[in-house]
Amino acid sequence: MSSPAPAHSAGSRVRDRRGRGMRGPAITPTQPGRPELPTRGERFDELVLETVRDIDTRWQERLGLVEYAVEDTPQLPEDWTGDTVPLASLVRGHGTTATRLVIFRRPIEHRCETRADLEAMVLTVLVEQVAELLGIDADDVDPRYRRDD
Repeated sequence: MSSPAPAHSAGSRVRDRRGRGMRGPAITPTQPGRPELPTRGERFDELVLETVRDIDTRWQERLGLVEYAVEDTPQLPEDWTGDTVPLASLVRGHGTTATRLVIFRRPIEHRCETRADLEAMVLTVLVEQVAELLGIDADDVDPRYRRDD
């Protein structure tokens, strides 16, 4: 005969039959199907937006019409021979066509270990792209920029 299963005491944690513990989200979303906490991509988008606001406000008159975008990864051609993956793409506009500056999230995140590293990398990439667009030194674009030696 088998012995009955042990009763759980009031203070013990209830685990599933395989001992893994609670499954599913720890926070119930207020909108079904939408995560309550921002995703990694949403946090990255917000970081880029904050940095772009600072730079664009300072240089708006000289920059003209610029579209900023975030993509997960660059689409590299099959014959790509570079050793590194691009972190951003800058396509200059002509006439009424806006200049397009695209930041690639995954290659940037891959190079960063901490949130501070990520913030510094996003600032560096954006400042260097804007400096190239304006034809000025990156040190002049934003006082927070530090050139890696």
